[in-house]
Amino acid sequence: MKFQAFIGIDVSKSTIDVYLRNAGNHKVFSNDLEGFKAMVEWLMEILGQVTHDELLFGFEHTGLYSELLMTFLNSHKFPFTVIPGLELKKSLGIRRGKSDKADSKDIAEYIHEKREKIKLFKMPSKNLELIRKLASYRERLVKERAAYKTRLGEYQKIYGKEDFEVYVNSHKELIDCMDKQIKKIEAELERLIREDQKLSRQYHLIKSIKGIGPQTAAMMIVLTKGFTSFQNWRKFASYAGIAPFPNQSGIFVGRTKTSKLANKRIKSLLTMCAGVAIQYNTEMKLYYEKRVSEGKNKMSTMNIVRNKLISRIFAIIERDSPYVDVLKYAA
Repeated sequence: MKFQAFIGIDVSKSTIDVYLRNAGNHKVFSNDLEGFKAMVEWLMEILGQVTHDELLFGFEHTGLYSELLMTFLNSHKFPFTVIPGLELKKSLGIRRGKSDKADSKDIAEYIHEKREKIKLFKMPSKNLELIRKLASYRERLVKERAAYKTRLGEYQKIYGKEDFEVYVNSHKELIDCMDKQIKKIEAELERLIREDQKLSRQYHLIKSIKGIGPQTAAMMIVLTKGFTSFQNWRKFASYAGIAPFPNQSGIFVGRTKTSKLANKRIKSLLTMCAGVAIQYNTEMKLYYEKRVSEGKNKMSTMNIVRNKLISRIFAIIERDSPYVDVLKYAA
């Protein structure tokens, strides 16, 4: 598609800074539906005969602040791309100072420069979006519960269980309440997945692999957008931060290692899954024990197991059949 206009948007909580590269114009609008409509009217007034599908919008994903804009552009069929913040930052190089106007201009210049390679953003299904939001909310509750448990444990260790009973009881009640809410959210996640035939099938296929639990299965579906946003398992392994990369410069050859740029949540879940797999998955257990007995590093072996799990998840989704532990039936 040949785009005729490139619009960079810097999104903040209450406003959006819009920069039209074609004319070098900049204007600020409110971050709401009225502001978005005013933005479109402003653009059309300047551009004249350019049709809506010849406009390319670009902005960073800023969580809740950018979701309304994404929904608006998608519902009106405007082409747009959501740029990872780190990717944009690295493309700009060393820069001094910062302003919303300058950021919107940088985004417009970036999408113009990359116009031949830009991937348009595709909104996930409504059901998948609900699952993503619930999974994210569950994660926040789990972190908050862990914080309360840690504070309670430290307090009881220092002051004893009998001191300040109100403090102790209050923390216990909050923890119990969070336990109930987490279970309620997990039940709702199961219901939403079960109602979608395709997602339900993917969910049960993933769980057929020993070591993969329900939360990891749901997170895999969310992060891959129902296995549509990654070309293969290696791409996802890189995204999760478990793909090993060479460390070499000139005559120096360092240890091959994983990148620190990762989705730490899924990396953590995969680490726990690998730990379970080497205990209960016959193939993984034998592989792990063999490598360790040969003197290989335990953490590098654990990382290989994480990669094996990812490759198996993508494989069973592609062939649409459950995982079979063939060694279980070996004589």
